[in-house]
Amino acid sequence: MKIKTEQFTEAAKKELANTRTRAILDAIASMVGARREFAMESLADPSAALALGRAIRAEAIARMPELLEEFEKNAIANGANVVWARNSAEANEFILKCAKERNIKYVTKGKSMVTEEIGLNKTLAENGIEAFEADLGEFIAQLLDRPPFHIVGPAINIPVEEICDIFLRRGIMKEPTLDPVALGAAARLYLRDKFHHLEMGITGVNMAVANTGTIINVENEGNIRLTKSAPRTQVSVMTPEKVVPTMRDAIHLLRLLCRNATAQKISAYVSMDSGPSKAGEIDGPEELFIVIVDNGRSDFYADLHAREALRCIRCGACMYECPVYMKIGGYPYGWAYSGPMGQVLNPLLLGLARTQDLYRACTLCGQCKEICPAGIDHPKMFLSYRAKDVVGDLSYQGVKRSWKESRFFDLLTFGMMRSWRWNLGIKAIRPFLNKASKNGSADKTRTPLRGWSRSRDLPPVSEKTFRERMKDGEVK
Repeated sequence: MKIKTEQFTEAAKKELANTRTRAILDAIASMVGARREFAMESLADPSAALALGRAIRAEAIARMPELLEEFEKNAIANGANVVWARNSAEANEFILKCAKERNIKYVTKGKSMVTEEIGLNKTLAENGIEAFEADLGEFIAQLLDRPPFHIVGPAINIPVEEICDIFLRRGIMKEPTLDPVALGAAARLYLRDKFHHLEMGITGVNMAVANTGTIINVENEGNIRLTKSAPRTQVSVMTPEKVVPTMRDAIHLLRLLCRNATAQKISAYVSMDSGPSKAGEIDGPEELFIVIVDNGRSDFYADLHAREALRCIRCGACMYECPVYMKIGGYPYGWAYSGPMGQVLNPLLLGLARTQDLYRACTLCGQCKEICPAGIDHPKMFLSYRAKDVVGDLSYQGVKRSWKESRFFDLLTFGMMRSWRWNLGIKAIRPFLNKASKNGSADKTRTPLRGWSRSRDLPPVSEKTFRERMKDGEVK
């Protein structure tokens, strides 16, 4: 999947004009919030449960290096093979090697954001190995070559007519139908054949328990369980922040994850695996590989402010509350991670220079922070990205500002420090702003400004200030 974060503004404008996207998001807004609140109220003390969840995530991130060592030790003791990958290339290279050594022709995959992050499907395809997404939404998005619309419902916005067309073209069904149930049944029948002959399965990891060496997956369709239990070889791909201290911590986070993601007390399937299948067990892989992909996380873990992004448990609750995401959906973010979750993660993973529009596309309303079960302060992080970008902080791969821009911001800061400076500056530039408005605006009612205002329209500045009009008797 091609990364298109630089096209955020253009894609957002397109989605704002997409009536179907707006209708889908409006329907989600009216339904999901109430269901989530009802699910959270089923806890004995929702506020205390949230506070505990945030404390668990804070501890897990603070202790992440030692917890990962503990997890590796216990996972190996359970019979799993733990592989460390510094970046996407190393992770993909290992998985590809693993598949080639076993003469694998195709794999099935459970829904996994990290495998989208590292571009695994593309790597496998380029080397003659077909990867079938087994989650229905991901399967549809894969066929259409699109990023996920939402982390929970990757293809929730796709009309049934388009699904029918792609299923017919790809031979997944022979007769056209617009019945959603029949479309789901066709995909199920198609994928069940893949599971029947499956030799290697690939999944993500929702949580990795340090003190037991257990990996946990949650889902509602059963495809992850089939991907983990049917083949002889199982590969589970995770990022370092998925580790939690104890099984008790994991269970509590599962309660919060399911309630915030799908408004369920618990998902339909929860799979906990401590190593490959044991003697006498009829299900489960003969060999289990757990691939831990760093992909730059160690670099920003060293920054005490940036590491807060690693708290995220990928529930997607922040998207439901975000006034920006709920107008444009997931496509404009151009990658696996969208909404406030993507606005926090993408700048750290891709660099500030490639993601400027993302962390500026925020009203700073704070709804994402308020709802986040992991306790991420999203607005604070967005402001820190903006600040680093303005000064050209290259530690986050930001844009090195030209001397003209730097002098402009220095002058702006100087003017803001004293009211008389600000008033004098505004008075001095007023004629130039009005001239620009008259010469450059098509309708002569808006001031065309570049940069910050390229997607914003500002009214022209008045010839006189309110105080001047009062003094001249024009206002009574």
